[in-house]
Amino acid sequence: MPTTRSALDLLRGVGLIVDGPARWGERIAGRGPGVYLIELPDAPEEAPIDPSLVRGWIERTPGLLLDGERPTPHRLAQRLASFWLPRVPVLFIGQAPRSIAGRIAAQQQTPLGIRRPHPGGHWLRTLRDTGKWRIWWAETEAVEEYGDALETAFVDGVDPDIAATLPDGAPLIPFGNLESSSGVLRAHGITGALVDEPAGAAAGGTSAKGARGTTTARGGKVAPKRTTPARASAAGGTRRSSAASSKPAPEPTHISEEGLARLRAELDDLRIVQRPQVISRVKHARELGDLRENADYEAARNEQSFLEGRIQSLNQLIDSAVIIAGDRTGQVMLGSTVVAEVGGDQTTFHIVGSTEASPGDGRISNASPVGKAMIGRRAGEEVVVKLPVGEVSYRIVEVR
Repeated sequence: MPTTRSALDLLRGVGLIVDGPARWGERIAGRGPGVYLIELPDAPEEAPIDPSLVRGWIERTPGLLLDGERPTPHRLAQRLASFWLPRVPVLFIGQAPRSIAGRIAAQQQTPLGIRRPHPGGHWLRTLRDTGKWRIWWAETEAVEEYGDALETAFVDGVDPDIAATLPDGAPLIPFGNLESSSGVLRAHGITGALVDEPAGAAAGGTSAKGARGTTTARGGKVAPKRTTPARASAAGGTRRSSAASSKPAPEPTHISEEGLARLRAELDDLRIVQRPQVISRVKHARELGDLRENADYEAARNEQSFLEGRIQSLNQLIDSAVIIAGDRTGQVMLGSTVVAEVGGDQTTFHIVGSTEASPGDGRISNASPVGKAMIGRRAGEEVVVKLPVGEVSYRIVEVR
């Protein structure tokens, strides 16, 4: 029989390294992309909806309708309460494609019924006692994948008797989420729930309820669209904020077009094929029992840690890539193909950056003893290289 799981259980269950908790309204330390959960420990049997908050929502959104009619606060509160999951602590599963801290701050700054800076989970703002909410988060570049995994774990952890209290056909999702990760919308009958400004607010002013008419905080721009794995490399560049700009620029990765293609192919395989597989293995291993004596879970977590580290490394290499090409003047340089005579035999090798060096495949790094000695030389010259086996003489036959 499934048991209702806490936010911490869900995040650990999918193999993430968890930060938190923080209270709602506090600043969050997570600067990178990732996922976050909002929970209400000891969630009550009935939805703790505040009628005055619902009334204020209706007042500042003149186009708000319920089943095509202007609702009373009581009727709207009843509709919201029908989607409450009794005793389920997790209220919202959020995704932050760029910055967890920025996304949560924008969500906290957005008054109920206002579209900007970010209205995600706006149903939560109808609830009392926000001081009891806790936020847990985990940084990860795989925002959508782990968002999906968390929703699956959430569904698996809700008692069927509790799930049966939802209206017929309603997706099993946290109270604050209005859409499942697969795109299934909650059929709640509410339209016109969000406006750009509160009704009657002057530019820069506030409504009768004190909500700002315009928001100029950091999250004041329209929330970014979710970043898919195929666009993650580009998004990684966008994520470098002004705070990060003070750091020294990464060293360039000198690489050939073929080498860059290999890195991108490896990255795609890790993201699209291997990452979902390891997330699934972590999930299934966790279900085997006590995590303290669960070798399968530990092995899956270690594999996951290695995979995420390699993905991060590949992203950095690709973002800093500088394409190299052979020089046409006859000098040996990065990208050159060199034919050399060694001990009466000819050998061919390519001078590449250290990232794609593979001596067994004929690719030697420009920083290796042979590569370093060859740089700047021309066909017909002889190069003596000091190696562990002694001095070796190379006569350069051709440079192309």
